[in-house]
Amino acid sequence: MMRLWGRKSSINVQKVLWCLAELGLKEGKDFERIDAGLQFGKNNTPEFLKLNPNGLVPTLEDGEIVLWESNTIMRYLAHQHDQAGRFTADIKTQYESEKWMDWQLGTMWPALRIAFLGLTRTPESERNHDAILKAYQETNRLLRLLDQTLAKQSYCSGNQFQLGDIVLALCVSRWNMLHKTFPQQTGERADLKNIDAWMRRLEVETRFNDIAEKELNIVK
Repeated sequence: MMRLWGRKSSINVQKVLWCLAELGLKEGKDFERIDAGLQFGKNNTPEFLKLNPNGLVPTLEDGEIVLWESNTIMRYLAHQHDQAGRFTADIKTQYESEKWMDWQLGTMWPALRIAFLGLTRTPESERNHDAILKAYQETNRLLRLLDQTLAKQSYCSGNQFQLGDIVLALCVSRWNMLHKTFPQQTGERADLKNIDAWMRRLEVETRFNDIAEKELNIVK
């Protein structure tokens, strides 16, 4: 049985859990999940560091294969365990999705992460409010690029749900919740109607609601 290390509140663990759900793989039947990270600890134990020397979640064990980095784990799962063809796509669709996955990691999340950690993992007295506001507004700018794409198609890579939609939607969910919870600190949330429609579509057509948090996991 596969083993997934990571707490459910982690955005990167949520990526993998959503992917597993779309593949029809169930916790307790097809894979074991072990809470690790933040309040659960375990990610700095010798056992865990032997698997993932970064000390971060998620980490996946599948037989002799041990993987870390959430987007890599998702690609592996889709390649190895997609028996029903949920993520099967032509080369154009696949690599449009890959493009957005890399953009999420390298461009959009670094901006949003500053606001997210600043408001949910940093005591109020230690928050850099200028940096938080700047980061959130930069995320507004970046998400307009996705909104422009979604004006022409249903999903990030065309008219078929792909892995790229998973990684983007979980970031957008946090972007929405940050503004809802901390409107004064984030400043204006960009009005991105195509992204809003896409999120509603994901709620109906995918397993998004089974995975995504409805409220921020705020650490005081």
